[in-house]
Amino acid sequence: METKVFKINPDNIDGTAIVQLRECADIIKRGGLVCMPTETVYGLGANAYDPVAVSNIFKAKGRPSDNPLIVHICNYDMLELIVKDSFLQEGKMTALGDRFWPGPLTMIAPKTSIIPAVVSGGLDTVGVRYPCHPIASALIKLAGVPIAAPSANLSGKPSPTCFEHVKDDMMGRVDAIIDGGDCRVGVESTVLDITGSVPNILRPGAVTLADVKSVIEGSVEADWHLAHGIDASKVPKSPGLKYKHYAPDAPLYIFTATDCQIMVQGICEKIIEEKNKKLSVGVLATDENRDYYKDADMVQSVGSGTNSMEHAAALFTCLRRFDEAGVDVIIAEMLPQTGVGDAVMNRLYRAAAGRVIKLD
Repeated sequence: METKVFKINPDNIDGTAIVQLRECADIIKRGGLVCMPTETVYGLGANAYDPVAVSNIFKAKGRPSDNPLIVHICNYDMLELIVKDSFLQEGKMTALGDRFWPGPLTMIAPKTSIIPAVVSGGLDTVGVRYPCHPIASALIKLAGVPIAAPSANLSGKPSPTCFEHVKDDMMGRVDAIIDGGDCRVGVESTVLDITGSVPNILRPGAVTLADVKSVIEGSVEADWHLAHGIDASKVPKSPGLKYKHYAPDAPLYIFTATDCQIMVQGICEKIIEEKNKKLSVGVLATDENRDYYKDADMVQSVGSGTNSMEHAAALFTCLRRFDEAGVDVIIAEMLPQTGVGDAVMNRLYRAAAGRVIKLD
């Protein structure tokens, strides 16, 4: 498949950009696939109303068909077509939307019949998000239909946060890629299940549990330390629960200790152990600790240890750089779980497939 590339400055969507976006919108309307930037990560989008187009998303990614997709909207008129009116009348979704939309929050709600079963993995619920990225918003508006979109990467690999990542995975697999620069947040949206009596965060993101509780008291967060989140025989309500996700090519180990120096010492010993096996080693560290790992073949920093937003923005880029370098083993520091740090560790834990070395 020939893939067209459109370079658009999200801060200056001028006449030329509108012409390019209209061409991309026409591709969506014809049943094609377009990779678009959002504030979280790049998405691989198709017309959410078109089951054939949506099926092609799964083919392009190599994604299991029981892994549901998120539907992206650009206004509340679309929401009213997608989500059952009786549920909207309860007011919970609107209250949360008024606070966090447009933005990096996906809400799971009962779907109408207009959303094909292929979008939701056969469930009677659907995840809906109203992104705030100007390119994504303009594309959805010009297409005139909601866009179903998972992350624009091959299934299981680190999510793409810049054009180069998307190009590496999706060139020749999709009709068009919009190069809109780097994504601001860097991890996927928070997924909040609001179908039960207690809102439940199934996948942490930039909208934190504390944020949600500021709107709806009593909200909870699922235990993302569970190896795969749900029973293997069940269809997950949210992406990122059932399968290994976000993984680099090399096996990844997370080291944790209450004492930072014990963690650093353990990582240094692991580096030597792997080097003695003639293996190349990459280390994922913070700025404060990176100089301790001089014996490693490659050290990537996610930023200051006190800034979880930096960690989120850098994580997937760092993992992809390890792939590009071809290291044999990756060792990661346990990062602070304050702020967006919970979301970062969720992604890192799943990338490691549960390989956590606890030193105390």
